[in-house]
Order: sequence, then structure tokens, then C-alpha cells
Amino acid sequence: MLHYGSDMVRAWRALLLLACMSFPVCAEQVASTFQAAIEADHPHLQYTGRIDFADPKAPMLTWPGTSVTAVFTGTAVAAKLDDQDGKNYYSAFIDEAWDEPIVLSLKAGEHVYPIASDLADGEHRLTLFKRTEGGEGATYFKGLLLERGKQLAPPPARPTRRIAFFGDSITSGMGNEAPHDGDDDDLADKNHFLSYAAITARALNAEHHTVSQSGIGIMVSWFDFTMPQFYTQVNAVGNNNSQWDFSQWTPDVVVINLFQNDSWLVEKRLTPVPTETQRIQAYVDFVTSIRRHYPNTFIVCTLGSMDATKAGSPWPGYISAAVERLRTEQKDQRIDTLFFPFKDFYKHPRVQHHQENALLLTQFIRTKMGW
Repeated sequence: MLHYGSDMVRAWRALLLLACMSFPVCAEQVASTFQAAIEADHPHLQYTGRIDFADPKAPMLTWPGTSVTAVFTGTAVAAKLDDQDGKNYYSAFIDEAWDEPIVLSLKAGEHVYPIASDLADGEHRLTLFKRTEGGEGATYFKGLLLERGKQLAPPPARPTRRIAFFGDSITSGMGNEAPHDGDDDDLADKNHFLSYAAITARALNAEHHTVSQSGIGIMVSWFDFTMPQFYTQVNAVGNNNSQWDFSQWTPDVVVINLFQNDSWLVEKRLTPVPTETQRIQAYVDFVTSIRRHYPNTFIVCTLGSMDATKAGSPWPGYISAAVERLRTEQKDQRIDTLFFPFKDFYKHPRVQHHQENALLLTQFIRTKMGW
């Protein structure tokens, strides 16, 4: 187990992160290297996730894990991004080198971010992946820049399997790259690519959509809206009137990991405090609303691995009772539970915990789906 416990180790980690980061460049540098502009509506760009295409020249990425994939020729590539608040982080991967991300720390406004400039001349694959979530604001993707005479090739075939995740900060990946003894709130340490959700999807060769927001619950959140009010949006920046078209993309599996924030807040923020019956009913109602959109999808109701699943916690029992009601009253047989055990770690799960949880979930889905 790796612990970042000393100041020296923290300093080395900061230097390594800085060395892997890509920063915006000035116009002169862009003009000298990148002379072929690829617009955001180019047919060879492959988008994944809930993305708002109201402006095809500047699609808006907000949800964690939304991504853009391109196969390009040449030795260099850069991305043109317009970020709302300058708080978002992205991972850029070249040729599926998943362990070697180029981390983009975005600045507010429109900038060009160089990603690679010394590749072997030929065909390469770029994946641009949103590490952060809607709470960090929107990013408008304005296209790519290549060298003169270079172009895009058709994108790779999409995976045929699909998984949708609905969750809170655990699913988003809050603090997962933080030191074990460090704080959870550094945005550079929030990395959805290394969340249990994204790890599971890659292990199963599945395309995934993530609908998650740190602090959100089913009955109560750390703010004034809940997941039943939020999950239908195409835009994840706060509570808004945007609407996702559920017919665009139907998952084979839905994974719900909610009730952690409810477990902390129902007795602090709700008056009167919900009874056990009301807590179970709230979960039944939410799953029923998901089922209306996906009548044939297999649903996994999970929780953890934070303290809502510690020994003696009633919250897994509420979920189990809700699922049993759905099976008996609504005759829903395409639903089951899987709980991630509490690791006696009273912060957000770190990457190690996400990997352990992803292994459990991957095995569970393989068994249930025959994958």
C-alpha cells in the first residue's frame, strides 16, 4: 500500500504532476507548430458521454468522463478549449497509453493546449477525458490543431457494451489521487478516469456514461437539489432546465451508488426526519424513475465504500428492502444489490480503494450479464 506521508514524497509527487501537465501556449507558438485546424463538428471526431451539442462548433462538456476521441496523422496535436471557470482538469492520452496521461489544467476562457509535439510521424489516437465534474463548470470544445497537411482518420469502432453510472462524489472520483493522509478537496486530485466506474467500464470493454455530482443524495444533498431532480439534465452545471434525450443512448447495465450523503444529512437537514419506510420509498421511487427510461436494462444498486456501509449501518438494508419491494411489487427481476465494504478509511476512497471496488463490480457484472 502506497502512502504519501512525508513532505519530501509530496514534493516529488507535485513535481511529477507538473511535468505531466500541459499549459496553454501563446499565438506565436501555435502558428509555428499547428497550422491545420480541425473544427469541433468534424465527422471523424468521436464524442462519448452526455454532451450538449446546442452549438456544434463548441459542444459543451460538463459530466465527469465525457470524452473526445480522434485518430490523427503527424507528430503533434493540440486542443482548443474554452473553460467557464478555469477549474477543470482533463487527461489526454496518446495511443491508449492509459498509464501515461498528459494532464491539462484549464484556465478560464479560450486557450490552445499542446498535447504532443514529438511523436513518430504517422497515425495516432488521442483521447481527451474530463477528470472533473459539473461543479467545476463547463468546457466548450473548440476543436483540434494539427501540423500543416495533416488530418483526421475515421475513429475506432465504439464498444458494443454500455454502462451508465449514477452517483455522488465517490463515483466522480473526488480526492482519489490525494495522499492517504491528505485533504480531499484539491481539484487536481479528482480523477474520474481512476474511479471505480471508469475502471470497471474499461475492464468490461464497455462505453460508459457517468451522471454524478459530489454532495448529492436521493432525499437530501449538501445543496438545494437532489439526484431525482438532477439526473435528467444534459448539462451538469448546477440545477438547470436542460434535458437529456434518453433515447440517444441505452445502457445494458445501470449502476446506482447513492445514499452516502443521505446517511450524513437526513437527520441534520430534513424536518421531520424521514422514517425508515420513507427512506426505502424514496429509493424505490428513484429506481422506478430510472426503470421508466430503461425498461430492459439490468440495474445494480450499490453503496460504498465510505462509512454508509460500515458495520451496523442501516443504509445497505434500506437499499436491500427497496430492491426486494421492486422485485415483488413491480415484478422487476433485472435488478440486484452489491455493496462495497467499508475500508475503515474515513475520507473519500483513494485509487487503491476504487481498484478494489472495480474488481468486485466487474466480476459481479460479468456473472450477471454473461460478459
